[in-house]
Amino acid sequence: MKKISCELLAPAGSMESLKTALYFGADAVYCGGPLLQLRAEATGFTFDELKEAVEYTHSLGKKIYVTVNSFATDEEIEALGEYSKKLYEMGVDAVIVSDLGAVAEIREKCPALPVHISTQANTQNFRTIKVFKDMGVERVVLGREMTLEAIENMKDKLPEGMEIEVFVHGAMCMAYSGRCLLSSFLSNRSGNRGECSQPCRWNYYLVEEKRQNMFIPVEQENNATAILSSTDLKSISFLDRLENAGVSSFKIEGRMKSPYYVATVVNAYRHFMDGTATLEQCDEELECASHRPYAAGFYFGEAKVNPNNDGLYRQTCSFIGIVLEDLGDNMYLVEQRNRFAKGETLEILSPSSIGESFEVTEIYGKHSELKEVANLVQEKVKIYCPKKLCKGDILRRRITQE
Repeated sequence: MKKISCELLAPAGSMESLKTALYFGADAVYCGGPLLQLRAEATGFTFDELKEAVEYTHSLGKKIYVTVNSFATDEEIEALGEYSKKLYEMGVDAVIVSDLGAVAEIREKCPALPVHISTQANTQNFRTIKVFKDMGVERVVLGREMTLEAIENMKDKLPEGMEIEVFVHGAMCMAYSGRCLLSSFLSNRSGNRGECSQPCRWNYYLVEEKRQNMFIPVEQENNATAILSSTDLKSISFLDRLENAGVSSFKIEGRMKSPYYVATVVNAYRHFMDGTATLEQCDEELECASHRPYAAGFYFGEAKVNPNNDGLYRQTCSFIGIVLEDLGDNMYLVEQRNRFAKGETLEILSPSSIGESFEVTEIYGKHSELKEVANLVQEKVKIYCPKKLCKGDILRRRITQE
């Protein structure tokens, strides 16, 4: 299998997710800081956390980008000068920006800090990219509404040295380039300020004015009721075409996702890009993390109504634990994240292998006592595993066993 050499860019909503993404093969990560980061505050890093994140990422020879991609007010524009200088001084490799004024302010106040244009700017033509290039921008994340053919046709019109990034996996918004007011209207939480409550994924009913207690499901085709909910994007089968079209960075969505989700998706794309696993194997891996029905987004034309999109999340595996230490003699210290028991079969999620599993034959507790089950929250237990495990590997279990 041909190796795909584009950058694999992963989300980091927390320090744990950041370290997980890098361990499982991401070339770079993106995270939010204290200002304009377009995600709920829970996923924003403080300055101290950002400094630690930058140092850790660079110690592995990888890159870290900080999102500054909310649309800014006057007060926020005025704060961007000092903010961008702080990010540059701590070694951030680039900022991801959508607001045109924010781009100008950062380029003026801290010209040495590389700027990438966010997908929220909805860039879909070479002329806009040239304008950004003239402003000193180094990379543009294309609007998610672009087709693969349009990206291919744009390749020869791009300014020299301009990098192109696209989203290849994760949740998609039902609004144009994410510019949705539904959350603002229904829950007073603006998606354009990083506070989306995701009302497009709620279930809705039709109620007649004089029959308030009669709830009629709003249905599309084949009894699907998720009328506002989009599918999840999956592009692993045509990464080679994206690379040939001039894309230099593949971006995975998910700063609000769990470390287990990040590990699963990054691992699948890394193995496929490196040619160490087949498409069939990686497709099966991508089913292991929680997701809505997969589709190719707009890459092959206008997005169509998916009759199989019931709006429900599904996954084939559950997160069981993280390997903390190799104790020797095939014994490993594991931090439990979900209950597991002796006799169960667990699968290994690891950068060094794919699709391996083993039966749990021995579990030892805190005082080296034999246990039949590990069922305490984040309990640290020792287990025997005949396979080689490494610190950072993840253990999971097929949901069919549960």
